[in-house]
Amino acid sequence: MSTPFHRPASAGLTIPLNRRNFLLLGSTAALVTGCGGGSGVGGPQEDAGGEFTGTYDGPPITLDYWNGFTGGDGPTMLAMTKEFADAQKNIDIKNTTIQWADFYQKLPAAAQAGKGPAVGVMHLDQVASNAARGILVPLDDIADEIGLAEEDFLAPVWSPGIYNEKRYGIPLDVHSLAMYWNKEHFDKAGIDEPPTDAASFDEACKKLQAAGYKTPFWMPNRWPSHLMFFSLIWQHGGEPFADDGSEATFGSEAGVAALTWMREQVDKGYSPENVDIDAQYLAFKNGENSITWDGIWQINDLKEADMDYGMAPIPTIGEQPAVWANSHHFFMTSQAAEDKDMSDASKLFISELSQNSGRWAEAAMIPARNSAREDASYTDSPQAALDDQLENFRFLPSVPGVADTIAPTLEVAVNEAILGKASPQEALEKYQAEATELMQENLEKFGG
Repeated sequence: MSTPFHRPASAGLTIPLNRRNFLLLGSTAALVTGCGGGSGVGGPQEDAGGEFTGTYDGPPITLDYWNGFTGGDGPTMLAMTKEFADAQKNIDIKNTTIQWADFYQKLPAAAQAGKGPAVGVMHLDQVASNAARGILVPLDDIADEIGLAEEDFLAPVWSPGIYNEKRYGIPLDVHSLAMYWNKEHFDKAGIDEPPTDAASFDEACKKLQAAGYKTPFWMPNRWPSHLMFFSLIWQHGGEPFADDGSEATFGSEAGVAALTWMREQVDKGYSPENVDIDAQYLAFKNGENSITWDGIWQINDLKEADMDYGMAPIPTIGEQPAVWANSHHFFMTSQAAEDKDMSDASKLFISELSQNSGRWAEAAMIPARNSAREDASYTDSPQAALDDQLENFRFLPSVPGVADTIAPTLEVAVNEAILGKASPQEALEKYQAEATELMQENLEKFGG
């Protein structure tokens, strides 16, 4: 577990978060705008550093590589970077691991001052914002050189790495919510199969209560409740935001249906009244509840807990299967692009780690490359249970600043409705209007 942090006051709801929480919410940290430092910071970049040749023949060089893999995924990334460095004659890697919260706060300022990384990994929902700010440079030549195309990846994570018709991110993985269940509890309740829809989920909860598990499914009012909401609004056929970033749409009929179901889990007695951040997951680890929806990044933590659990896609509560997902993408900075040797070495690093990303499944992630998912590290992993559902992974629109609106608006709406402070419709309508105002400001700031 990493050290909790608090969002800045400007982000609205001030709550303690840990690294799991920041998979989506790192964008709430303030980013630096304006020009200065490296020549590229302040606006979208043209291709820089020359064409990628697939090799590095320059002088000895050290790449500063930034990432936020501070938890159970850290050792796997360290091993992958070491393997790369050991195979190179003239490239060393300085692995700088930073809490995701600090990562997104420090990156723009460091890049502006010329003290940022050459290369790194960030979440997909951050790529467009940082490309718009000129922190990142296009990587189209890497994709062209090694023949990467949409058909080589899970389709939903390939196109969002493009901003203004240029590619700024190379996908490393995808990671989503999943449903975990306690096998001992299910056996005692006589449940043979995990629930797959609203009816079977409700039936399972009733059976678990009858077996003595009073509150089998804890509904959090904070993390990861908004990720559950995203999943459910998509399942009901809605969208949380317009694809062009012009408005929030989470207050739609689909959004109300999603949030109503979430509050109903409390009303039915399946969940306690007030489940704070991460409490539902800790309760699951301790055997206090029977089912939890959480990210696949919990796999290694549960492995250490030596818990007998099952994992499956979250049930289809709405009319169509869908689940929130995000992705880690490799990037290169404008700072690295100013030096041809740094640029060539960075591009080689990204290329090699992408081509050998099957190993990344050991970090409880799903490799984004189709070929990497043929590796035994993935096919033998717990998250392979989601393989048939990958086409149902859904992502936020790739628009600068959209993710910044979530913490002060949607999260607050979900929190208030689950706590019973407002009806789902009232909460969503109020904060949808506020989110739209923020998105309009983003269009002005980034250029819409």
